[in-house]
Amino acid sequence: MPDFSDIVDTVIEVPVVPSFTKIGYAVRSRVDDWEDLDSYDLHGRTFVVTGSTSGLGRYTARQLAARGAHVVLNGRSHDKTAGVRDEITADTGSTEVSIAVADMGELDQVRAMAADLTSRFERIDGLLHNAGALSSERRENSTGIEATIASQVVGPFLLTSLLLDQLRAAAPGRVITMSSGGMYTAGLTVSQLQMPEPQYGGSEQYARAKRAQVTLNEMWAERVPADEVVFQALHPGWADTPGVEAALPTFRKVLGPLLRSSAEGADTMVWLAADDGEPVATSGEFWLDRRTRSIHKIGTTRKTDTPERRAELWNWCVEQTGDAVEPW
Repeated sequence: MPDFSDIVDTVIEVPVVPSFTKIGYAVRSRVDDWEDLDSYDLHGRTFVVTGSTSGLGRYTARQLAARGAHVVLNGRSHDKTAGVRDEITADTGSTEVSIAVADMGELDQVRAMAADLTSRFERIDGLLHNAGALSSERRENSTGIEATIASQVVGPFLLTSLLLDQLRAAAPGRVITMSSGGMYTAGLTVSQLQMPEPQYGGSEQYARAKRAQVTLNEMWAERVPADEVVFQALHPGWADTPGVEAALPTFRKVLGPLLRSSAEGADTMVWLAADDGEPVATSGEFWLDRRTRSIHKIGTTRKTDTPERRAELWNWCVEQTGDAVEPW
């Protein structure tokens, strides 16, 4: 028989709006009696956080640094990333904050960053994929891959591949991917993963990328033993971030005070990185508010999630990134 917290969770999960807004966070954190993030001691651990110069990534990096971890901040601009490092150092008192500059959508830069990280660290406890933005205009990276897909699917796939040995050294390392609830509206596709200019829509392209992310999270977990590396994905609910303000101003205006803060949106990512219980007991899960969730809410997306399309997605990522992936 479900306990009280399970019943409450189901009641707020089904209608979506209370689940994804700060209402869901407030209710679940109380009924599930969450461990305070301030209680974790992460001294001796190393985490790489992509897209950590603003929003959820910045909050995540700050929390990990405050708990004693060595945190590597990733951003596209050296000056901005170094500035955030200095701010986090001043805020937390930690001297264990460094930077690794690369555009996650430019594969040569990702390779260079991976080479830098493998030369600096024999062990990486967590790789947190947070980089990514919703763009209203279609752009491509230098090799012709649509920019949203390049930075949120192909770049993370490549970086994960190149850092596997360092992650395995943590036994288990953790790869945590920040997805979005928007992926619930998109089916799994490879042939239409990159939207062409005439049909391009920023929100739809973003949703397709996020669907690919959660699918690849499950596929990585199938290929890499959980005692070596644990793979988890999550969505933050609807959080009030600079990215939402820039890309979805009407959405932000309508929901207003119901949007989650960065602290509320990033909570589960920090918990998945820090906690040695549930987050490492399974691999390949999808989370919201410290609970596992289905990656489908509607039947139409479930029908697209076939073994054939999954294999096609994996093979396409391998083709885009070269020979970095182990030949499973």
